[in-house]
Amino acid sequence: MPQAEGGYVSLPAVNGNGSAIYQSTTEPSAPPSVFESVKRVIGQAIKSTPGDSEELLRSERQPVIVGGVRLSFRDRDKTGKTLNTKMPSAPTHTAEEAHLLGTMPVDPMDDIELRSVQLHFPNARGSILEACDQRRVPTDKGDIHVAIQGDTSKPAIVTYHDLGLNYATSFAGFFNFPVMRGLLENFCVYHVTAPGQEEGAPALPEDYVYPTMDELAAQLLFVLSHFGLKSVIGFGVGAGANILARFAHGHPDKVGALCLINCVSTQSGWIEWGYQSFNARFLRTKGMTQGVIDYLMWHHFGRNPEERNHDLVQMYKQHFERAVNPTNLAMLINAYIHRNDLHLARTPPGTPGTETAATTLKMPVINITGSLSPHVDDTVTFNGRLDPTNSSWMKISDCALVLEEQPAKLAEAFRLFLQGEGYAVGTLQKLARKISMASRSSSTQIELSVQ
Repeated sequence: MPQAEGGYVSLPAVNGNGSAIYQSTTEPSAPPSVFESVKRVIGQAIKSTPGDSEELLRSERQPVIVGGVRLSFRDRDKTGKTLNTKMPSAPTHTAEEAHLLGTMPVDPMDDIELRSVQLHFPNARGSILEACDQRRVPTDKGDIHVAIQGDTSKPAIVTYHDLGLNYATSFAGFFNFPVMRGLLENFCVYHVTAPGQEEGAPALPEDYVYPTMDELAAQLLFVLSHFGLKSVIGFGVGAGANILARFAHGHPDKVGALCLINCVSTQSGWIEWGYQSFNARFLRTKGMTQGVIDYLMWHHFGRNPEERNHDLVQMYKQHFERAVNPTNLAMLINAYIHRNDLHLARTPPGTPGTETAATTLKMPVINITGSLSPHVDDTVTFNGRLDPTNSSWMKISDCALVLEEQPAKLAEAFRLFLQGEGYAVGTLQKLARKISMASRSSSTQIELSVQ
């Protein structure tokens, strides 16, 4: 653009060679307008001394620190006031710079500091497979898989899983929880898996007659005799809770305490029988269909599980699709829907109108369910059949699958239940209990003597 028409000219080079070079700083060569002249006059009139402008320039170039970020200088106007005292919300890139740099304006992330970072043990599912001693226990209905976790010289806890799961998928996350890891130092856990339900199990023979619920409970006698266990603590979920309750009802001297989650004590209703019959048929003929997966997800998580934990739901869906043998699961489902009533009654035997063989469980029982579980009513019915002096019912909020969604609350409840029933979590707790009982008795004697 010609200089006469108000164009721009390059400043002369600062190296003194006299050649004009192009620089980013240019000045207009046209005569200034009246408005610009008035602004310059007012600016010169405001300055008090000629050295104020140089002092201002020197103060502008001093580095400052704002919000932990080192800035080269502050932007000030001609009066010496800071133009912008706030940190900009986004870098002031022009559209051309953003296009050339290939970046878009984003919020500055300078000097990020992570605080209160704590190390937590992950609920690793693979670690339980490595930590357990895998055994095959022979029974009258074939061999069953038992995984041993812990020192066999410690008191025994026997676990039993729910439909569509095995010992690893049902209890791995819970028993790897930090609180449960500390509890396992004082107990040995025997994870029992129903026939053909272990991960990667081959299909059972066509002529194989799957055990009934009573026969599955009777298989636990072979487990106890194989490992030389005189008394155990039962820990079951869903169908496994029903099996452990049957075993405890038939052999009360073999079970010292029970922790049952979503336990059903009655026979299956028409709706459950119809749904599960169709599921068993589809599993035999078509394999793991989407309808079967949806019913299993409802059985474990209730309604709308994606809204609570999407990743956990996807993991269980992948397990049902890939790691479960459909034929073996159909046999277990068929045995579960043909279960009979546990014949438990809170009233003592001999009461008019009750069955002579109807008795309740004699050992301490903690009956647990989730507030979003579809089995809440079943646990209420089961609680009405238990002796209130040695049983308790607990509903944990905001969950359906308690072991996965609320492991901390369940672990604390289980620990307090065992401690309250006299199962010492350590020798020091026994000593502390004796000291507290002795102090209470001594205080009672002092009160009596004062009176």
